[in-house]
Amino acid sequence: MANSALEIVGLILTLIGLIGTAASTGMPMWRVTAFIGENIIVFETRFEGLWMNCFRQANIRMQCKVYDSLLALPPDLQAARGLMCCALALSGLGLLISLLGLQCTSCIENNDRAKRMVLIIAGTMIMMACICVLIPVSWTGHVIIRDFYNPLLIDAQRRELGEALYIGWVASAFLFAGGCMFICCNLQSEDNDSERYAYLKTSDYRTYPPQPLQPQQLVRLPQPEPQFQPALSRHPSTNYSYYSRYPSVHSGVAYL
Repeated sequence: MANSALEIVGLILTLIGLIGTAASTGMPMWRVTAFIGENIIVFETRFEGLWMNCFRQANIRMQCKVYDSLLALPPDLQAARGLMCCALALSGLGLLISLLGLQCTSCIENNDRAKRMVLIIAGTMIMMACICVLIPVSWTGHVIIRDFYNPLLIDAQRRELGEALYIGWVASAFLFAGGCMFICCNLQSEDNDSERYAYLKTSDYRTYPPQPLQPQQLVRLPQPEPQFQPALSRHPSTNYSYYSRYPSVHSGVAYL
């Protein structure tokens, strides 16, 4: 019962992490314009994301433009795209696979070992999705902070951490918690598994009280007496059952 509750909690955490990963992937707020020094023009803000650039002015809606060419993007942005897409695929597949191994579902019946293996595989995929989210988000944050304190750059070229990075960090934490619950709740030794037996819910079985053992009387079986067999003689046999001009087989054997 406790494992079933933990599995449901892990499923909810994974779902929240998947939603956060999708939001962080699609949001353009990865890099935001920094207002520092003498830059007092605050009515225009620039956002840079994985898929587009956006501009927002005061009292005017946001205008976005998708990147024209994929090959013209910097390598770190291309790697971030690929890793975030992998994270979405792994977390989505892990969430669907985990539904097959939950104790509250009847997809796999009367096989607890198979259910545990399914949940361990799902938890491993979710942990891999967590790593795929954490790498691009942390790397982008590192690059933003490094460029912010770079004295060779002017103030207009510096950026700040956007909302999408924070959402990505929180989503990776939820994915990590969900994957850990799926893996840790189903890691059991084979000794504990051998002591558990599965019974059908519709099967009729009865319990019988133990019966005391009663001493049984030993019975000696009669053994047949050995029959005496005469030894063969070297002399010819003279006992015949009927008259014949030819010697019997017994006499021929006796001559040998």
